[in-house]
Amino acid sequence: MAKADKFVADKLVAEGPLTEKPASATTGSGPAGVPSSAEAANRVEETPFEALASICSVLVIGLFILTFLAQNFVIPSGSMEKTLLVGDHLVVDRMTIAPRSSWMPLVHYREPNRGDVVVFLGPGQPDVFLVKRLIGVSGDHIHLRNGVVILNGVAQNEPYAAPWPQDVNYPYIDDFPSIPPSEAGGVTSEWAVDLPNHIEGNDLVVPPGMYFMMGDHRHDSNDGRFWGFVPRANIVGRPLFNYWSFETPDNQYERTSLGDRVGWMVHVVLHFFSGTRWSRTLHLVK
Repeated sequence: MAKADKFVADKLVAEGPLTEKPASATTGSGPAGVPSSAEAANRVEETPFEALASICSVLVIGLFILTFLAQNFVIPSGSMEKTLLVGDHLVVDRMTIAPRSSWMPLVHYREPNRGDVVVFLGPGQPDVFLVKRLIGVSGDHIHLRNGVVILNGVAQNEPYAAPWPQDVNYPYIDDFPSIPPSEAGGVTSEWAVDLPNHIEGNDLVVPPGMYFMMGDHRHDSNDGRFWGFVPRANIVGRPLFNYWSFETPDNQYERTSLGDRVGWMVHVVLHFFSGTRWSRTLHLVK
């Protein structure tokens, strides 16, 4: 028994009713061991208002943590495979690389770095969280040749972005930005208009205050090649580790009907042990 628990237990024994205690030792006119009305009145009981205040305090602290410090996210698509898998549940640090806040001066902030896996709000999609790898920062010159990223004239070694056996060459994706958006599908109209303004020679040049993101599964990622740059203000945080991973079909999170959701919950309960990727538990995101 811990010291604090022993103290409580000793106190209960000392103050509890003792049948061998003579009646003269009790207070008031009630039977031995039964508290008098005065004793009952002196007992402090939690009022409904105090109970509600306690619950609200817990909720406020939890909301603060989820909003400003850390938050959990689930991976719904394969754009970051094999770094992140569909069904990975992540804890995301929402402080370190988020925009600096003057009201929290003791927090260690840093700017996002090339190679960071980043969670951010999609450009033009203020309620959609995306996760990609940061490829280029302000002033960087970027182009791809046969799927290899050339950053400031240097070919990058990216083992996490190695081609998959089923990948075939797709000129717009693999030789970006040499192929005009008009010859590709899925490019937003805004980016198709803006992209030529940021090309110098063969390179895409990242403008001030912007970042260029791509998924690790380069042939299965709707990323900066299709919608452009990410503003600094859109960056939310970076994934720290995978706290749970469950084998999940690629399109599971697109099934939003009540029946699909209930069916998936039942599936998870029935196959929790066999479907959990135990080797990915507490797996660090790099």
